[in-house]
Amino acid sequence: MAGPDDASFFGELRRFARTSSAVGGIAARVAGERMFGVRTNRAGHAEDLKVILGGLKGPLMKVAQFLSTVPDALPAEYAAQLAELQANAPAMGAAFVRRRMAAELGPDWLARFGHFEQEAAAAASLGQVHRARLHDGTEVACKLQYPDMASTVEADLRQLRLAMAVYRRMDNAIQQEDIYTELAERLREELDYLREAAQMRLYALMLADQPSVHIPYPVAELTTKRLLTMSWLEGRPLMRRLEEDPPLEERNRLAEALFRAWYVPFYRYGVIHGDPHLGNYQVRADASVNLLDFGAIRVFPPQFVRGVIDLFEAVRDNDEARAHHAYELWGFTDITREKLAVLNTWAKFLYEPLMQDRPRRIQETNDPQYGRAVAEEVHAGLKRVGGVRPPREFVLMDRSAIGLGSVFLRLRAELNWSRLFAELIADFDTDALAARQSAALIEAGVPTAVFGAQGA
Repeated sequence: MAGPDDASFFGELRRFARTSSAVGGIAARVAGERMFGVRTNRAGHAEDLKVILGGLKGPLMKVAQFLSTVPDALPAEYAAQLAELQANAPAMGAAFVRRRMAAELGPDWLARFGHFEQEAAAAASLGQVHRARLHDGTEVACKLQYPDMASTVEADLRQLRLAMAVYRRMDNAIQQEDIYTELAERLREELDYLREAAQMRLYALMLADQPSVHIPYPVAELTTKRLLTMSWLEGRPLMRRLEEDPPLEERNRLAEALFRAWYVPFYRYGVIHGDPHLGNYQVRADASVNLLDFGAIRVFPPQFVRGVIDLFEAVRDNDEARAHHAYELWGFTDITREKLAVLNTWAKFLYEPLMQDRPRRIQETNDPQYGRAVAEEVHAGLKRVGGVRPPREFVLMDRSAIGLGSVFLRLRAELNWSRLFAELIADFDTDALAARQSAALIEAGVPTAVFGAQGA
């Protein structure tokens, strides 16, 4: 009789068949509409695709969330539906959990805890979280990876390549080669919980002077490549607190804490947390926040950070030459004057809240489709000028800006974003950032291969 792990190959085949038929079939319908004028119910097909993928164990959902923030990397109907997917995979049963824990920590694994709750406390995209207590009384969270996730991720990536290739033939506005490469590398990195533990230590170092942001700490002796044991942080999901309609003062404190949690690491250390969805925030009783999930982290070279600041100043000052140079620092190539104008439309949308020295909401229009309208304008413009190939570095920066902006929208926060930003970039110096970045990466134990691939 085949055991659970023995059946993984057949599970992957079933998964591949489901996603292949869903993605391929819907892509064919869209192609029929665009090429032959055959009208189809794309919103209905998108809902079908969400249902099919929603029962899967997460990696493709994470990819869809990434793509939903890149303007028209996928058709709007599909991106909107896929972005709603949550990590809702069926939990591993207690017997299976015991086998998985024994595989990671040895047959006496349970003796290493004072208490271990074998029923999952929460689901993650690549695994599930169990609450436990150490012998010294420390409360911890154990994130246990689902079995055979490496092959699951590879199956999802093959499907993603297929879907993007089909869509690329239909629409040339966004050339996606580097987007795929970036997403594939980040997803594969998320499988390594030893890497995530190091990145968690890195964030604790970078945010040590930010009392409004709390980071769990990993327990090294109970962490492996597929098991991450970390301190348990008390807090409530941000969405649950928002449902209670907290006062503006609290919403503003939460927004400022999240702003600092994301952008202090970026502008001081060249590091970005690339997964700003609502499930990664908790609210504490004092309106400070817990930041969770450190699998999708990217280290940028200091010159790239300089380019982000240069682009802001170029857009603010209407300086086309400086904007062109900034896009080159980002990694864009073949930027004609026409492409520059289109890209600046998107840049102005992202930077606009930073240009007004007054308290304001992140988006002052009441039109919930405003962002989509801007994206569609950019998409149409890129098609008109022959398309653009976004560099790898664009993916997580764009996702973070759009994802965090959507959180600020939900918070209905009113802050002086301009002053918060000005404080972060005051006296910016690439050499100083490089020194801080190198020292923090070494102290946290982030693998040097990460620094070599992403930060050099």
